[in-house]
Amino acid sequence: MFRKRFAIKSTKLISLFILSTFLLGMISSSPDEGMYPLSEIQKIDLYKAGLKINIDEVYNPKSISLVDALVNLSGCTGSFISENGLIITNHHCAFGSIARASTLENNYLKDGFHAKTLFEEIPATGSTVKIIDSYEDVSSIILEAVKNISDPLERTKTIANKQKELVNAATNDAESIVAEVAEMFAGKTYVLFKYRIIRDVRLVYAPPQSIGNFGGEADNWVWPRHTGDFSLLRAYVAPDGKAATFSKENIPFKPKKYLKINPNGIEEGEFAFILGYPGRTFRHRPADYIKYQQDIQLPYISELYQYAIQTMQELGQDDEGLKLVFASRIKGLANTMKNYQGKLKGLRKLNLVSQKYEEEKQLQDFINANQNLKSQYGNLLDEVHRVFDSTNETAAADLWLRLIFNFSPSLATANFIINYSEEMQKPDAERRTAFQDKNIKQTKSAIELLRTNYNPDYEETMLMKLLEDASKFKKNSRIAAVDYLLEGNGVHPEDVLGTFTDSIVLGSKILQKDFFDNMLQKKPEEISAMQDQLFIFASKLKMQIQVSEKENLKNEGKLNKLYGDLVDVKMLWKNQNFIPDANSTLRLTYGYIKGYNPADAVYYEPFTSIDGVIEKSSNGTEEFAIPDNLRTLYDKKDFGKYVSKRTGKLPVAMLYNMDTTGGNSGSPIMDAYGNLIGVNFDRAYEATINDYAWNESYSRSIGVDIRYVLWVLDKYSNAKNILTEIGL
Repeated sequence: MFRKRFAIKSTKLISLFILSTFLLGMISSSPDEGMYPLSEIQKIDLYKAGLKINIDEVYNPKSISLVDALVNLSGCTGSFISENGLIITNHHCAFGSIARASTLENNYLKDGFHAKTLFEEIPATGSTVKIIDSYEDVSSIILEAVKNISDPLERTKTIANKQKELVNAATNDAESIVAEVAEMFAGKTYVLFKYRIIRDVRLVYAPPQSIGNFGGEADNWVWPRHTGDFSLLRAYVAPDGKAATFSKENIPFKPKKYLKINPNGIEEGEFAFILGYPGRTFRHRPADYIKYQQDIQLPYISELYQYAIQTMQELGQDDEGLKLVFASRIKGLANTMKNYQGKLKGLRKLNLVSQKYEEEKQLQDFINANQNLKSQYGNLLDEVHRVFDSTNETAAADLWLRLIFNFSPSLATANFIINYSEEMQKPDAERRTAFQDKNIKQTKSAIELLRTNYNPDYEETMLMKLLEDASKFKKNSRIAAVDYLLEGNGVHPEDVLGTFTDSIVLGSKILQKDFFDNMLQKKPEEISAMQDQLFIFASKLKMQIQVSEKENLKNEGKLNKLYGDLVDVKMLWKNQNFIPDANSTLRLTYGYIKGYNPADAVYYEPFTSIDGVIEKSSNGTEEFAIPDNLRTLYDKKDFGKYVSKRTGKLPVAMLYNMDTTGGNSGSPIMDAYGNLIGVNFDRAYEATINDYAWNESYSRSIGVDIRYVLWVLDKYSNAKNILTEIGL
């Protein structure tokens, strides 16, 4: 990944995340909380922890290292395991692509998929690979742009514009380079990342769902776990090495580095580490932010997602085709729902909000005890409180407005048409990014996908649910478009909303291609003149969204500076350095294969075995059904060379005390020598709170053991071509 030219030329080489001496310093060598930026791993005593290779072999900006084998895979992580671009990741990361490739005749979700030759590999639609090419600290550039700006809204806009300017300058379509600016510490540090993008990704192998998703949602986020959560993809490029969409002429990508596999795995107590792209954590946020999560966002979204899941399950109950259509979305929603439920349980169990408020009380005492600190930070926490008091007044409406288009393809399409008509009147450079000429084709494709597998019954049910929710919001969170529907009607609100949903939304031609294409030719005034009730409703939503976004940008500008100050003064108070919250940039975490005590008198061992698969399959439910061939192999005890030398059993999954979160799905788990020994896919239920707080006593992550992966490939699937390719 980080190549020689990655160094941004010797005269410009800047250590990633230059944060200032007091901010960085030496980091503890114990396996504590930490998703470490790569620039900081030299400050960790990984040798003392158990690493057996040189740190430069893990990460070296001047040469090839293990990080060159890592990929960002459409929000997950993956790693190259062969010289021909073979990637291992989670089954659930490839789930959407597998589902989209499946039909009733070729149900790859149910039956699995195995390409025995390159020719048999099929497009993994929706999957994109990004490989980090270079990075550069751009904090000084961004902070210089806002140093004299006091207006919070203008500050937010200026930061966004400067980030956009840097990204546009760094993006190089001819060289397949895309760029992103990541905020490391809010209001303090920013890093420009350049990624090489690969658009032709193909499915090579997926186990049947009864292995890759064994236990389904019943087992999701829990331990003990027995899921073979892995799949294999391959990256392809054009013959000249550039990024290209699917073509028969494309060739396998040749990575700079690929991981070697340790077929013997490792055992309890041994050192391991993970490289990956963790999504978002919020450990440096104030108590008011955690309270918002606990009281508003987490409960509403988890309840809404549960309703959506139940709706899809009922609609597809007696329809195998519809069940397949809904499979990917159910899995995605269920994963988030259970995660949020776990977070809520953890927040309440730890009483984290109260802990945070008590911490802030002590911090205020520390500030008040020093006149210099008091003059600089004395009002800091009060200012944070005032911002959240303001945002909480409209929180329900803001959240609803962010969700509505996710559950109504018709409204989402109408909203797109309105925005498209307005943006196309502007010069290309002044348009929003999604509507610029270089991006509009991709944006249109995403909207047009809404017509694929569209189900009117699902839209009707979910839209009615959301409209009825909005009709009950309190004064400061009213939705103007919904009030417009209800205004002056003497009948029951549900009747009015039902008529709107049935007649106006479902009765519209908005999802018909000819109508859609025709609407894209119209100017804003022409759409307005139609007096179409669907577009009137969508326009009212748009107006309120614009007001909401403006207010949110203003608050974001205030918090951007306040969060930076909060980190500064907390580090002075605690006399320690902090690791930046995860933000989808490449990080390292390390620890040990280790069990834990989730409750009094309960101990969870760190490995599960094939015995547990058989035990769970005996309950007779669909989620725990297993393939006949797997049972036959078990009965014969045909485990080959993949059994644990310590237990004599075939390992399936393992626990470890590393610090992971969303985005780490698919991350390679490596032994002390940098060899692949597993693939990370989950956290224990108690560890879903990791996004807000981490503790070694309960924070455990879960991965599929490489020995089970190899056994499934070898004994279950007879995938000799794959085993040969990976050198086994």
